[in-house]
Amino acid sequence: MLRYLAIIRTNARLTPMPTRRHFLHTALGFAALPSLTRAAAPGGIGLGFSLYGMKTLSLSDALKTCAKIGYSNVELALNAGFPTEPKVFTPAARAEAVAQLKTLKLDLPCLMVNISLTADDKAHALALAGIAEAAQVARDMNAENPPIIETVCGGKPATWEQQKAGMAERLQSWAEVAEKEKTTIAIKAHVGSAVNSPERLLWLLEQVKSPAIQITYDYSHFELQGISMEESMKLLLPRTKFIHAKDAVGEPGKFQFLLPGEGRTDYVKYFTALKQHGYHGPVVVEVSGQIFNKPGYDPVAAAKKCHTVLSGALAKV
Repeated sequence: MLRYLAIIRTNARLTPMPTRRHFLHTALGFAALPSLTRAAAPGGIGLGFSLYGMKTLSLSDALKTCAKIGYSNVELALNAGFPTEPKVFTPAARAEAVAQLKTLKLDLPCLMVNISLTADDKAHALALAGIAEAAQVARDMNAENPPIIETVCGGKPATWEQQKAGMAERLQSWAEVAEKEKTTIAIKAHVGSAVNSPERLLWLLEQVKSPAIQITYDYSHFELQGISMEESMKLLLPRTKFIHAKDAVGEPGKFQFLLPGEGRTDYVKYFTALKQHGYHGPVVVEVSGQIFNKPGYDPVAAAKKCHTVLSGALAKV
């Protein structure tokens, strides 16, 4: 905990004066964030690729690959073992990445972190420090318009009733750090976690009532549970600040995530629904570890395939 407090104090000294964007987010309860996101073309949807699916490439090669394919934005993974893990992603490396993003005309809407609302006290303290650390990376990458932070919530579906009160308490602590760091955390429902449905996700947000806690939408987790696209979008898109896209087959307890286009999702219907609900912002491919950990996985080929599917569907909307 002392390490966490030290990091918070250090980052507080480095935090720039609040920008007009930060004031608007606070004043409007972050409600307008999707339309203010750099990753979205004016009035539209920007296709992106999460570098979570390019772990084996250098950051420079991954950025060049995504730009060449035609993506307009990327997500950086701050998880352990990735090139952008904060302890190895030095200030000099961050400055180089900022310059490369600008040259390639790539936006950076989000940073992926791997923390849990069901962690023990020691891991929870590290999670709070990790949020502050990620917020510093975000400011280093774009001081005026920092990328948000996204994560899943942890736990198991069957333990929800026993854990939900404690998860709400943990989330309140996340919110307090996020507010102090002037950042947004977008939490995601996951078919295999305690927060696996729109209703559970919204329940947590209602307990905390902080504009610093918003939603990452990923339809694949709901499709596996028989929750309709329309129902999930209607409930979640008003609080959604970031979207992951992937396909899946199977059912809760036994499923396989797939690349977009390899499953049942109708992406013309998907993008039409997003526009009908007024979403303007990034839609970013997330390649699951179930895929990229398989022998023979080719991140470049995967990124190309996903862009062909999604850009083709979006062009028909």
